[in-house]
Amino acid sequence: MAFFRIERSTSLPPAECWRRVTDWERHAERVPLTRITVVPGVATGAGTVFVARTGVGPLGFDDPMEVVRWAPPVAGRAGLCLLEKRGSPVRGRASIDVRPAESGSRVVWVEELRVRGLPGWTDPLIAAAGRRVFGRVLDDLLGRPERSGP
Repeated sequence: MAFFRIERSTSLPPAECWRRVTDWERHAERVPLTRITVVPGVATGAGTVFVARTGVGPLGFDDPMEVVRWAPPVAGRAGLCLLEKRGSPVRGRASIDVRPAESGSRVVWVEELRVRGLPGWTDPLIAAAGRRVFGRVLDDLLGRPERSGP
C-alpha cells in the first residue's frame, strides 16, 4: 500500500482553512485530467460522496470517495475529515487534519492507497507522485502558503 503525508502551515484561521481544503470540486483544478463531481445528497459532512474522474474521453477511471468522519475545527480544537476510497482501481483512505497554530493553521494530509493491478514495488513511486500532486493541490487551495514538512 502506498502511503504519503503532506504538511502545510498557513496564516488562514482554522475555519477558513477547513472550508478551503474540503471544497472537493476545487481539488480538481490542480490535478491534471481530473474533474470532481459531488453526488447529490449530503452536501457537506459525513455521508458526502464524490467522484474524481481521471482520464481523457472514454479512457479513464472513476475514483469514488465517501466522507466517513466530519469534525470541523471549533474553538481551538483541531478538525478532522476521514475519506474512504471505494473505487475498483483505487482503494484506500485519506485524512485531512486542520489544527490551530500560533500564526493560523496547520494542515496534515495523510493518504494510504492501493492501485489495482500494480505490484507493490510501485508503492514508493505512487507515494512520491501523490506527495507532489496533492502538495500542489494544498498549496493552491491555501493560497500558496509557506511550505513546511514533507
